[in-house]
Amino acid sequence: MPIILTEAADAGSEPAGAGERITRVQVTLVNLPLRQPVNDAKVMTGRQKPLTQVAILVARIATTEGHEGFGFSYSKRAGGPGLYAHAREIADNLVGEDPSDIGRLWHKLVWAGASVGRSGLATQAIAAFDIALWDLKARRAGLPLAKLLGAYRDSVPCYNTSGGFLSLPVEQVLDNASGALQRGVGGIKVKVGQPDVAEDLRRVQKVRDSLGESVPLMIDANQQWDRATALRFGRAMEPLGLVWIEEPLDAYDVEGHAALAGALDTPIASGEMLTSALEHAALIEAGAVDFVQPDAPRVGGITPFLRVMALADHRHLSLAPHFAMEIHLHLSAAYPGPTWVEHFEWLEPLFNERIEIRDGCMMVPDRPGLGLSLSDQAAEWTVAQADVDRAG
Repeated sequence: MPIILTEAADAGSEPAGAGERITRVQVTLVNLPLRQPVNDAKVMTGRQKPLTQVAILVARIATTEGHEGFGFSYSKRAGGPGLYAHAREIADNLVGEDPSDIGRLWHKLVWAGASVGRSGLATQAIAAFDIALWDLKARRAGLPLAKLLGAYRDSVPCYNTSGGFLSLPVEQVLDNASGALQRGVGGIKVKVGQPDVAEDLRRVQKVRDSLGESVPLMIDANQQWDRATALRFGRAMEPLGLVWIEEPLDAYDVEGHAALAGALDTPIASGEMLTSALEHAALIEAGAVDFVQPDAPRVGGITPFLRVMALADHRHLSLAPHFAMEIHLHLSAAYPGPTWVEHFEWLEPLFNERIEIRDGCMMVPDRPGLGLSLSDQAAEWTVAQADVDRAG
């Protein structure tokens, strides 16, 4: 059979029968200020400064058929400019691609920046694109993301964290907890892990006494205990019937978490600081957690988050994703086993929409995709923006 040579296509032209393609990618960096600085145990132990803002990396992806997807990632205290720089540098790898090829595009973006790693900041930048592609796919189908993924439920139990930081006196924590419960939130989490362990014990006991035994209560040490302290504190907490003790040890101390989980009746939760599905696999396979707490923006988006969900389901573990309730509500609704969503109102000023909460649960919105659109107020906090299209 003869070989037929044809003239090369123009660099910007579509291949024959290409179908829908990505035409434009926009990346935006937004610095969202908090109403007041907050402290957790990492601040109390001198390892970090108070948190005053959250850096949000927003990605918008548009196609030849007029569809658009919206996604975001984030960073606290440091890293926002780095996320934006990396996202801007690799965004052109998406232009001209089929937006339905989400798995392949995730790997393409990872390898585009592989010299700086396949976890951490590099994949957290990719997360904004990956989430935008999933949002686009669901919008195109006219389905909420949870339904596209295969929802098991239309609502997910939720607990509040933002009212329980160590920067607040315990009286304010109690007022915040009461207000959250009145708004329909189902559980309360308070921060611990300060240098004065005795004060932590008094603080948690006051909260439990105020809430009563029927309200689900969690505590979070933010990785600030050593193994001996975690075991002693955990044993002291056993009579309080906690739903879980979160991050009692360094996030990468898999053996320590496994030993603690085996020694205590109170469940152990961890995973929010891990930045890949592989890191979660080590935690899960070691039997180190009862509640897995992946964070979609931190692990690289929804594509790797689904791998973590599969691993957790295989071990019959509970799921309790960290932060970003606007994303994790949909993912939790698509998890077969028991699950919680963390209630933080911090990101609400970014969006025009609000998540409905009632009877202890967040309700999955019926809007297509994530069901989100940026508010006009977000423009006031925008510090950088770039558009990448065929012209580069």
